[in-house]
Order: sequence, then structure tokens, then C-alpha cells
Amino acid sequence: MSYIGTLDPVLAPVSVASPRRQPAKRMLDIVLATVLLGLAASPMALIALAIRLESPGPAVFRQWRIGRGGRRFQVLKFRTMRVAPEPTLRQATRDDPRVTRLGRVLRRLSLDELPQLVNVLRGEMSLVGPRPHAPGTCAAGRPFELVARGYDARHQVLPGMTGLAQIRGWRGETATEEALCRRVDADLEYIARWSLGLDLAILLRTIPALLRPTNAW
Repeated sequence: MSYIGTLDPVLAPVSVASPRRQPAKRMLDIVLATVLLGLAASPMALIALAIRLESPGPAVFRQWRIGRGGRRFQVLKFRTMRVAPEPTLRQATRDDPRVTRLGRVLRRLSLDELPQLVNVLRGEMSLVGPRPHAPGTCAAGRPFELVARGYDARHQVLPGMTGLAQIRGWRGETATEEALCRRVDADLEYIARWSLGLDLAILLRTIPALLRPTNAW
């Protein structure tokens, strides 16, 4: 039997999806993303160089993800895997042979996500929101949208670099249906409870969350 999320998306108010809320959130994204990108520019250049030296291929790769309104966009990430002749959407697992040594460190600390600051400035993502998923991704062999009730409600808002699910430890591989539903529950709770204060609180709690052991292989 499939795990069913606990938060009913029909009953949950979608405050962050309100047009009146979006300008304030967008302004916060632009200001903080600009500052963070300036601070991270030198480390990002070093990471890019290290990736190119470790294995053949580009330092940054692009992958299609589902954004607000179900529209697709290309998310930017530092490459953490060896270039394969036939790319696959299969999620990384523990001891995945595709992941490079440097890639394991980048993924463990989510440093591979830093290029997404550019996605934020482009208006394709927000600093905080539901994490964007690749089309056709599955949990326990079933497409995400068939597993979690209210899954499509996540697409009412911009996807985020971090979110309520991530600071609660739900990041990395989605191996089970329950793991996906827990994340979707957190995403819907975030949409319902949104405020600028909540965004700032999630951003502040993201750093210690990244330092805790997780399933981000």
C-alpha cells in the first residue's frame, strides 16, 4: 500500500502562491542571491577547476527540471559524476560508481548546488521552496506524481535551492514512497505557512542541516 501524505492540499491555504506575496519574496531572492553569488564566486571558480582536473567533461552540467506552473527549465549544477555515453535519470545511491571522489564531497555538502544561484537570479528558482525534480523521476519504481497526494500542488510556486523538507533531513536519494511523501508534506506545509521570516529561518537552518549525516550520496 502506498504511503499517503498527511497534509491535505485542498485544505491548505497557498499563501506563497498569492500574487501579493510574490514581489516581496522575489526581492529577497534577488538581494540575497546577488550577495551569495559574489561571496561564492572565488570558491566556485576553484571547484570548477578541480572538477575539470579530476575527470574529463564540463564543470557545470544542465538538467531539465519541472518548475512553477509545470514549466520545464534547465537547472545548473556542478558535475559530480563521470560523463556517461548515455545519461540516465537514475538517482545517485550509496557508493554509486558514477560519482567522482570530489563529487562525493560536493554532494555531501550540497556545494554542487551553488550554480543554482544563477537560476535564482534568472527567476527560474527561489532560494527557498520545494526542490525541483526531473521529469519522470520515480520512488520505489513509481513516478512521483502517482505516489504522493497533492504532488502537483508543489508547482504553484518557484522551486527552491533549499526548503523545509531539506532542513528536516529529507534530502538526497528518494528510495521509498514514504520518503517522497514526507518531502511533499513538508513542501505543502511550507507553501501554506510562508512568510519572509520563514524563508530566513530556513536559510539560517540550512547550513547546520548540511553538516548533519544524511542520505545525500
